[in-house]
Amino acid sequence: MVKTYDLKYAYSKSEPIVLPDIQVKAGEALLIYGESGCGKTTFLHLLAGLRRPTGGQIFIEDNNTTNMSFSQIDRYRGQNIGIVYQQPYFIESLSIWDNLVLSPFATSKKKARAISKRLHIDDLLTRYPNQLSTGQQQRAGIARAVMNSPKLILADEPTSNLDNKNCTHVINLLLEESRNNNAALIIVTHDDRLRSEIGNCIDLKTAVNKA
Repeated sequence: MVKTYDLKYAYSKSEPIVLPDIQVKAGEALLIYGESGCGKTTFLHLLAGLRRPTGGQIFIEDNNTTNMSFSQIDRYRGQNIGIVYQQPYFIESLSIWDNLVLSPFATSKKKARAISKRLHIDDLLTRYPNQLSTGQQQRAGIARAVMNSPKLILADEPTSNLDNKNCTHVINLLLEESRNNNAALIIVTHDDRLRSEIGNCIDLKTAVNKA
């Protein structure tokens, strides 16, 4: 489902980050663990096509996304990839409900209600983003990320602002969405709580140092 080979990325004139090869099958989950600054978010943005690697290749469903044009990868991302950003992005003038169902690739309003209920934000849907706490915004961002029934779910620190109870709700929902849609799930985090939930784990700092 997702494979990377010899992936590298360099900021400006700095030495390139050499990232480990990964392979995640449909329905499987991978946890990429590491402290801040070790390249987790960069890795995720490369997989999502938000950044271009300076070397190597990324395959998603046998599609070499590193060969796609910017317009092609934008469309492919909208149709096939769900992204949970570390800092959720919303249209501030729209309610949380409208933010969830706005995407042309959103599957159904019924799914939006079901996901919102499972993430305990169903009573917040008429509010606007600035009326939500940081943790509530994070859960709303997760709901939006899985609205298109993605084949690949990429999550950047999805539980960092959540208490233990909501952390459990979130990780269970992400794992369930992955299984139900036969989607690959890749989470990058420094949250130790997730290491006991996902057995397939890469310590990115160690992997990068070895590379």
